[in-house]
Amino acid sequence: MNRIILMLFAMLIGTNGYAENGYDLWLRYKPVYDTNKTNIYRSVIKQIYVAGESKTIAAATMELQIGIKGLLSRSLKSVRHINTDGTLLLGTPITSATIAKLRLAELSRVGNEGYLIKSIRINGKSCLVIAANTDIGVLYGSYRLLSLIQTGQSIQNISIVDHPKIQLRVLNHWDNLNGTIERGYAGYSLWDWQRLPGYLDPRYTDYARANASIGINGTVINNVNASARSLTKDYLIKAAALAQVFRPYGIKIYLTARFSAPIEIGGLKTADPLDPEVIKWWKRKADEIYSYIPDFGGFLVKANSEGQPGPQDYKRSHAEGANMMADALAPHNGVVMWRAFVYENIKGEDRAKQAYQEFKKFDGAFKSNVFIQPKNGPIDFQPREPFHPLFGAMSKTQLMLEFQITQEYLGFATHLVYLAPLFKETLSADTYSKGKGSTIAKIVEGKLEEHQRSGIAGVANIGSDINWTGHPFAQSNWYAFGRMAWNPDLSPAVIADDWLKMTFTNDSSFVAPVKEYMLASREHAVNYMMPLGLNHIMNLGTHYGPGPWDKITGWNAHDYHLADDEGIGVDRTDKGSDAVSQYFPEVRAQYNDINKIPPELLLWFHHVPWKYKMASDRNLWEELVYRYYSGVSAVEKMQDKWDRLEHKIDPVRFEQVKQLLAEQQREAAWWRDGSVLYFQTYAKMPLPAGYKAPLRTLEHYKQIKMPDRINK
Repeated sequence: MNRIILMLFAMLIGTNGYAENGYDLWLRYKPVYDTNKTNIYRSVIKQIYVAGESKTIAAATMELQIGIKGLLSRSLKSVRHINTDGTLLLGTPITSATIAKLRLAELSRVGNEGYLIKSIRINGKSCLVIAANTDIGVLYGSYRLLSLIQTGQSIQNISIVDHPKIQLRVLNHWDNLNGTIERGYAGYSLWDWQRLPGYLDPRYTDYARANASIGINGTVINNVNASARSLTKDYLIKAAALAQVFRPYGIKIYLTARFSAPIEIGGLKTADPLDPEVIKWWKRKADEIYSYIPDFGGFLVKANSEGQPGPQDYKRSHAEGANMMADALAPHNGVVMWRAFVYENIKGEDRAKQAYQEFKKFDGAFKSNVFIQPKNGPIDFQPREPFHPLFGAMSKTQLMLEFQITQEYLGFATHLVYLAPLFKETLSADTYSKGKGSTIAKIVEGKLEEHQRSGIAGVANIGSDINWTGHPFAQSNWYAFGRMAWNPDLSPAVIADDWLKMTFTNDSSFVAPVKEYMLASREHAVNYMMPLGLNHIMNLGTHYGPGPWDKITGWNAHDYHLADDEGIGVDRTDKGSDAVSQYFPEVRAQYNDINKIPPELLLWFHHVPWKYKMASDRNLWEELVYRYYSGVSAVEKMQDKWDRLEHKIDPVRFEQVKQLLAEQQREAAWWRDGSVLYFQTYAKMPLPAGYKAPLRTLEHYKQIKMPDRINK
């Protein structure tokens, strides 16, 4: 009994005097030591000299005070004169005469958000300078300095010059006004609409701190399936209160605008974008919003998709709808982010082709403050898709790439799936739109076509759970999105290494094995869910668990795999739906040829015979089975690795991940067994030698139901 009580007590307080519950995210400022157990940074940073009095500079100062106290186990003394070695100087050439006198040429390269961190001598004293052209640049530089210390990197004789490659780096929250979150798996919405604007939860500040630390500078606070009430005075006042909290951290508020709002809250009889009264209504509404939120970012719009209202209801085009809203925002420098996710649940043309067909013809027709926002792939955030064909196809239009951070199709907040490799796969994809090297990263950065604006968005996985994201490792996907939005060239390995050290420990015996699994985890999930280019074969009601047998009205799972006695896969070649024609010739030639296409996309573009010989020397059926079983085996190996790390981190988070990995293993086996048994009814071949048959029948797996979730 006493042993049990002691174990519970240890779990409650952790190893540092309180429970590690994940709330601090990657901003855990725990002491950093070298191998001799001495702090290696105390001689470099002894005091702080702050130039500037803005709220942003105050936020930077506060963060450095908190961080240094935790990391170096000392309080930073604030000084007004540099009279000793080890001074940390913050400021801009405008706020600091000392920085202005330094004439730091590097500042000419960093723009409005970049920064310089540099070791320098001032008045004969060794100093560390964080300089920028603006206060927000100083804040970003402060977070960078703290991250260097957290990850054990040297800050002696340092010289770092950095700036974001993408201008708008935005989180899309699919939060509803009733507190639920569509496709959110970490509790309820952070936004307490009932108590706003009077009560500002301290968590709003911590949310802003976390985002600023990774360079996110915008947040859409309401669902793309929007309620028009979000644009009413009562809710604008609430949004303005949030904007006041976020502003010092460089984060702008955006709102999803429901296209039919002029009817629903404006008293008009139409929402026709060419109607003069509708045009006036949106201009007045934009003026009203900016009266409450002077730095309001703009509108996100989902129109004429999945039943949402839009300009096509009035026989108008997407361009006419987007431009009308853009004109209303233009006097205030606001933008419209018009989603390219457009489909109705009515069978017809290949769904993968629909966005291209609707938007390509309007290339060049959109106003300069409009972004078209395609998802990373042409269907719907599947575990793996080819890149969206609109990238490269709309050279005259600003495109804002949309990723999904929340794991709608990748095990919710139960499965450990690190998404940075998925992000990188898309960003590094070559469209060949202007020859070899025309990557999506260059398009999104605006460099390829020299667009004036650039942007990237991620559908947030954040909720009211104490650790923000449900699964402790789901935090890494929020972190990775921010890091790659700032710099798409970063590698998933570098990001994982930093995140593990900042979030758990610098102990290499923990970081190395966990990082190895993180980097492979997305591929493992693809294998036990939808290998070889299969997609959208989950349970269609919940988007959770296998459902290749699902048949509902409209598009159903069979439409996405088309398994029959001959083979499996969707023919999108020039002999099928011809979706390959939407890509440039170099890409088209690869996707169209069954001998050239990467096996990871084989069944996306080809209907392949079951006995087709793969490069592995297995036939297609054997390869499919191999992938399903290897995915489950990989999760089992991760369980074993994790169990060996029990004493490397705090007991609370260790136990939470341990239990979640066990659940992931059970569900991976559910995916494998149900899918293999179902596809076997078409392949009519036995399992290859060495594979253990599922314990239950196909009918058993068909009957398993995912419990309803209030925030599904």
